[in-house]
Formats: sequence, structure tokens, C-alpha cells
Amino acid sequence: MLSCSQTPKIPKVREVEANCRTRRHGLRDVKLGFCIAIALTIPLRAETAESAPPGVDSSNVAQLKQLSLAQLGDLEVTTSSKEPEEVWKTAAAIYVLTQQDIRRSGATSIPDVLRLVPGVEVAQANSNIWSVGIRGFGSAFSKSVLVMIDGRSVYTPMFAGVYWDVQNLLLSDVERIEVIRGPGGTIWGSNAVNGVINIITKSAEHTRGSYASYTGGNIEQSSGAVRYGGTYGAMDYRAYAMGFGRSPEFHTDGDNYDGWQLGQAGFRTDSRLSGRDRLTVQGDLYKGSVGQQVSVGVLSPPGQPNLEGTEDPSGGNLIARWRRDLSDRSDIQVEGYYDRTYRIGPQLGESRNTFDLDFIHHFFIGNRNELIWGAGARWSPSNFIEVVPTTVFVPLREDEKLYSTFVQDQIALVHNQLWLTLGSKFEHNIFTGWENEPSARLLWTPSSHQSVWAAVTRAVRTPSRIDEDLQLTQVDPTVPIPIFVCVCDNGKFQSETLLGYETGYRRLITSKFYVDFAAFHNKYNDLENFGDASVAILTSPPPLDILISFPFANGIMGTTNGGEIAPDFKINKNFEVKAAYSYVSLNLEDRATHTKGSDALSEETSSPHNEVTLQALLNLPKRFEFDPTFRYVSALPTQTVNGYSTADTRFAWHFSHDLTLSVVGQNLLQPRHAEMAPLLVERSAYAQITWNNAAE
Repeated sequence: MLSCSQTPKIPKVREVEANCRTRRHGLRDVKLGFCIAIALTIPLRAETAESAPPGVDSSNVAQLKQLSLAQLGDLEVTTSSKEPEEVWKTAAAIYVLTQQDIRRSGATSIPDVLRLVPGVEVAQANSNIWSVGIRGFGSAFSKSVLVMIDGRSVYTPMFAGVYWDVQNLLLSDVERIEVIRGPGGTIWGSNAVNGVINIITKSAEHTRGSYASYTGGNIEQSSGAVRYGGTYGAMDYRAYAMGFGRSPEFHTDGDNYDGWQLGQAGFRTDSRLSGRDRLTVQGDLYKGSVGQQVSVGVLSPPGQPNLEGTEDPSGGNLIARWRRDLSDRSDIQVEGYYDRTYRIGPQLGESRNTFDLDFIHHFFIGNRNELIWGAGARWSPSNFIEVVPTTVFVPLREDEKLYSTFVQDQIALVHNQLWLTLGSKFEHNIFTGWENEPSARLLWTPSSHQSVWAAVTRAVRTPSRIDEDLQLTQVDPTVPIPIFVCVCDNGKFQSETLLGYETGYRRLITSKFYVDFAAFHNKYNDLENFGDASVAILTSPPPLDILISFPFANGIMGTTNGGEIAPDFKINKNFEVKAAYSYVSLNLEDRATHTKGSDALSEETSSPHNEVTLQALLNLPKRFEFDPTFRYVSALPTQTVNGYSTADTRFAWHFSHDLTLSVVGQNLLQPRHAEMAPLLVERSAYAQITWNNAAE
């Protein structure tokens, strides 16, 4: 007889993503492997994406090269409050990647670009999967990070996270990426626990003209993109198409299953309906093929084979956003979107339709109070597609409904120097009912280019279908009596909660030296683990079997502590050096016993304690550019990954005003290195030719 204390161990819920496709086969790794298998299978003001200091077009690369650090600090951001505000007046740990940062990084995907952001942990699981986390808790689905593209949430409520393999954009169309490190639930709602990533594309006004590019290399084998934009009356428009093929990364067993191809097309229009009204309409369509390897349970005869094949994702979205200026002190904005996703692979499939509508009203009361409030609704029906009988979501169809409202008041305690911001989000979901996410923030600006801030915020991660509805069976066929292990949800999972304490300081010390510092202490409760196992002896039908069942539970609590510092030294108009250092320490324990169980210890050691990034941007004579980047990431003991150092470099020549040739080398310091076991990320290189005569 097998006792519960002798049952095979299963890994933590959010590590399931990485294992089926990275071939970690122990039963302790069931959940990690499962979610990787799945991974394959802000309402913004209309003009904020173009916001810049007076007289500066922030999307113009040539002008951005000449911006001083003070001007870059004056760029307006929207993620902290849904309204444009200067970085100096933002009471949050915010970091902005401009179009210049993106272009000169040489990155070809959003996760690779995010490596430049302090506090963001990015690890490549294979050719098409990245683990992305903020201040700890990284996973291939980024469960505690809310990711948005032009106001459209790309967080999937089935698996609690983001399908990074289909978040593909024409990177030259990205205006900026704003990253909030720390909770943002008061404005953005559930799942904005550890941070918010807000990707903002350029207005069609800034992409008039033609664009074409082609890229070829050993990993980035072949990719191309075309775009055209113009003006028709009071409407600016653009349309684009892109596609790429990416080869597998290095596998020690030579089993190169993780190739990746995707094609995508879309459009955007920006219309000036009147002097007070603007309307944006945009949409995208995509279809791809993603190489996948999964480990699935087979009931008869009992076994746990590896299956290889492709997962075929497809989908699209349509967004409409309208803003009206009621006066110079008041405006309203309405945004609605429809999002369609479909994925089918060797283990499972899903189809989902999401309809979302949000309303925001921003106004002033007197000279001291700036208020913003809003309401929203989301309906997201989904259908689970059963491929193998050992992976099932029950019920197969579920309609997820979300209703929310929020209010925030920024109070000027001392004119132009001291502000107190109070607010809360109230949100209703189908799993736990009403949730609230209040916050209080204090901002002091002793001078025009210096700010000190502090914040206390509550945030939640609400349950998803993987927490409530999963029935996953794995098999250990190596023992005389087959052992079946079932991850069987009991429908009692509660929201994970965070109470975060933050403080920060940013200052333009000289006209050439800027520094941004933030520190945090986060208290987590009700984090996910596996509950107590139950054991049953199955005698019918014969032969004799043993079934061990585990439910998901809210059994972990603890704290994280750390901070980030990001200095920026602009030596002259042709030479800039950016650096970032991040530190995080996790201290987790089982709630019931106040000891470090295997789940808590695994979570603790799955995030790097230290990260360092150093980037140089050099404008050379004869219109050449040279941009090296150095990165260091400390070890991940749970992943059996050692700390590593690597470097990327980009060399470009602007042959003419419209034509650019560039060569990029990535991961150059060694032939290959591990970021998530057992995959090895290879040294790679690619060349790119770009034609761009857009009137940016």
C-alpha cells in the first residue's frame, strides 16, 4: 500500500508551462510541463501614444537622438493613471522604452526587448517560449503581470497569463513600452499584481509613407515586413503585413522540435472628427505554427509518452477608441475591443471570443483635486477542445464575465510640490465575486527634475480555469502497480493577494546624468500550491490501479524584498550609456506549518536574485551606429541553471536617409548558455536591410 507521504511530488502550478516542452518528466514537474504545453496550444487617450515635450515628435528617431535627459524625463506616460503625465509626476516605479531603445537593442521580439527593463526577469525556455516576470515569480505565462497592447489586455483567463508566441508587432510601429514595476490593480484591475507592461503603437499620423524590411540569420532564419500609410481627408491610416520563420534552439539530445512560423497583417486609422473628438480604429489578424513537445498520460496500456507536433494558433482583434475633450479641464474616453483566439495542438485546444467595453471620465474640481473614474464590462466565452482524455477542463464551455468600476483622486496638498493620490478598483468575477484593490500614493517634487514617492497598494490575481476546472492525469508506468496521479481541481481556489509597500527617487543630477531608484517590500498571501493528496485503490476494471489526487490550494504565504537602480549617462549627443541593476529576495513558507515546503522552496529559487544590464549607444561618423549590450543574470537553483553573462551588439549603417543596413549578434560570449533547463540558447547573428521613407 502506498501512503500519502510516499506519493510522488508534483511541481508548482505555474511552473507547469516549462516542462512538457523542455522535457522534465518527473511527476514533481507535471504542472510545469503542462503549462508549457498550453503555451503552445489601457483605455488610452487617442493622442497619448504620440505624447512628447512641446515641439518634439517623440516618434522621430533623428530627433530622439538629440533629446536631452531632461526632455526624455518630460515625456508623458499613461500607464500609472490612464491620463498623460510627466515621468517626474508619476508616483510609481515606471520605466519607458522609447522607439530608439527598441530599434537599437537589435531585439526581434517583445520579450527580448523587455530584457532592458530593470526589475524584469526574462528567460528563454525554447525557441518560442519566454518566461517573463517582474520582481520575482517569473513563468512562461507571466501570471502576475498584466500585458496590454494599445489598451487591449492580452492576459488569457484560461491559463492565467500571456501567450508570448502570438504577441508579435512590427517593432518599428511601437511608439514606446511603459513598464510599471509593482502593483497596478487600482487602475487596471485584477492580475496587475507584480507589474504592468503597456505597449503603445504609433499614431497613423506618424507612419505616413512606405516601409519594408528583410531579415536573415541562423536562428532568425527569415522574416519580412511591409507597411504603407497615408492621409485621406481628416483621417490618417496605415496597413502592414509581416511574417517570419525561426529555427529551433539547441537541444542536447538533438530533438529539435521547437521551430516557429507566424504571419500577421493589420491596419490602423486615426481620425479627427472635430476639434474636440478623435477616433482610432485598428485591428490585426494572425496565423502560425509552433513546434511543441508534450508528455501525456495514457490510460491503456498505462504510459507517459512524449508527443511531438505543431500547435496552430490563429486569431485577430478589432479595437475602437473615442475621446472627447469636454473642456480644457475635462474629457471622456470610450474604448471597446473584440479579440478572437484559437489554438489546437497534440494535447489540447481552445477557442475564445472576448468582448470588452470601458468608459473613463477625467476632470478637475477646483485647483486641488484631479479625479478620474470609470466602469467596464467584459464577456469572454471559451470552449475547451479535448484532444487526449487525460487532459480535460470541466465544464468544456464556460462564459467568463467581469464587471468593474474604479475611482482615483489626486489631491494637491502643496501647489506643484506635494500630491496625495487615493483610489480603488472594485471588480466582480465569476470565481470569487467582488474584489477590491485600493491604493494610497504620495509624491513630492522639490524641484522640476526631482521627485520622491511612496505607495501602499493591494492587488489580487483572480482564479482562472486552470485553477478551477483542470482534470490532468499523469502516469508512472515504471512500478509494478500503475500509479495514476490526477491534478483534480476542487473549485475552491481563492484569489492570490499582495499588499505592496514601495518608495522611489528619481533625479536629473546634472544635464548629462539621470538616476532612478525604487525599493519594495511585498507581502503575499494565498499563493498557489498543491493541497493534501487523497489515495484510492481502483479494482474495477482490472487490473489493480492506484489513483493519487491533488487539488490546487492557497497554501503559500511570504514576502519579497528588493529594489532597482537605473542610471543614464548621456556623455554627449553621440554617446550614451544606460545601466540597470535589480535585486529581489523571496521568503516563502507554507501557511499551515510555517515551514518551507517543496512548493515554497521551488518558488523561492526560481527567480534570479541579481540582474545587471549595461548598454552603450554610439553614433559614429559617416552615419554609422554601434550599440553593444552586456547582461548578467544570477543562478536559478530550481532550474539547475548557473548564473551567466552574455552580450549582444548591433552595427548599423544609414546608407541614405531611407535605407539602413544592420548586423546584429546575440548571446556572443559563449556558443550557448542555459536560461531555463534543459534548453541551451545559442549564439546567433542576423543581417537586416530596411527601407523607410515614412514621414515620422
